[in-house]
Amino acid sequence: MSHTQELFASLKVESNLDRAELAAGVDILLECEEAVTACAAGMLSEPNAAPLISAVVADLDCADVVATTRRLLTRHAGPDTSLLSAALETCLLACERSSRLCGEHADHHEHCRMCAQATTRCAEMSRALLRTIHH
Repeated sequence: MSHTQELFASLKVESNLDRAELAAGVDILLECEEAVTACAAGMLSEPNAAPLISAVVADLDCADVVATTRRLLTRHAGPDTSLLSAALETCLLACERSSRLCGEHADHHEHCRMCAQATTRCAEMSRALLRTIHH
């Protein structure tokens, strides 16, 4: 059992969403937030960072959106999922954009490859949770 699953199991909060799925989502969001933040720093440290600026901005935007989504997912309670749904849709968009832009640099920068993978996983998780919410 992951730390996040253990934490969620200790809560007495009622949710109409599966706790294991929520915990897995939080873990993926945390990994993604770390990857996009590190990737942005990595791109800024490149000798010729100018061509990477749009990817840096996408990564920083993604980090902010992912962090907010993670916090909302962590404290989700009750039947109203409208705000969580909007956050997940925004997260999906931010992750897809970051993945696309970092994917363009993945052959030259290991941090971009790792970022593209993390944002792709996060986008897939966001899609899955949105399907669960809207089902």
